[in-house]
Amino acid sequence: MTQIKIGVVGCGGRMGQALIKAILADDKACLSGGTERHDSPWIGSMIRHPDTGADLDLVISDDAEELFRLADAVVDFTCPTATILHSGYARKYATAHIIGTTGMSLDDEAILGDAAQTIPMVYASNYSLSVNLMFHLTRQAAQMLDEDFDIEICEMHHRHKVDAPSGTALALGQEAARGRGVNLDQVSDRARDGITGERKRGNIGFAVLRGGNVAGEHTVSFNAPDERLEITHKAGDRSIFARGAVKAALWVVDKPAGLYGMADILGLSKD
Repeated sequence: MTQIKIGVVGCGGRMGQALIKAILADDKACLSGGTERHDSPWIGSMIRHPDTGADLDLVISDDAEELFRLADAVVDFTCPTATILHSGYARKYATAHIIGTTGMSLDDEAILGDAAQTIPMVYASNYSLSVNLMFHLTRQAAQMLDEDFDIEICEMHHRHKVDAPSGTALALGQEAARGRGVNLDQVSDRARDGITGERKRGNIGFAVLRGGNVAGEHTVSFNAPDERLEITHKAGDRSIFARGAVKAALWVVDKPAGLYGMADILGLSKD
């Protein structure tokens, strides 16, 4: 069986280590290399197994272009600026690009969409298989429950997370808005402080918590007089996102050029 060669940008961080572990655990995949920022202390070090410490005979470099040249697919959980640069390398070498970077602007997403015209690309706010089922359930619930049910989205992450609300929370908001047939930008309530007045009917509210080492918790609540429906997901470890990203890489590598999401990989309806 021919293994799919998967590279990891940002391989020295916590998510990078989880991705390496997930790749090594899958017999359909092999690790083709890993990179870090040019100022990282990891540059020049050998990549080692995250659990056993075994030497994998691969050196961490800062040459992302070479990583894309050698790999069938590259997994990218970095930052928007780096991801946009990497999308150019993916196009140059026809490498599948699996993107988990959050905080992307609309302009950034337009660049990714343009790149996806020539390469297979997966772009998702969350690679957990069950979170993507949560997206589906949130849209269905929002479609079935009218505006008598106020929608609130609460998320919590570790103290080091730099963007808020999380990409997953915003994606949940998008799914709720789709279910209601509205534009999230027009109904989003993301700031409450002081005398805010009554909650506006039909708004989708967001609340953000940060602290400790929480990998990720999200709850969508539908609140009507005398009843509340909650859909909750709690991530215990980054490994769930890494496993989903590897699944995405293996799925997309032989697909036609296009911009795919986890709903495509899981066969979930987008309607």
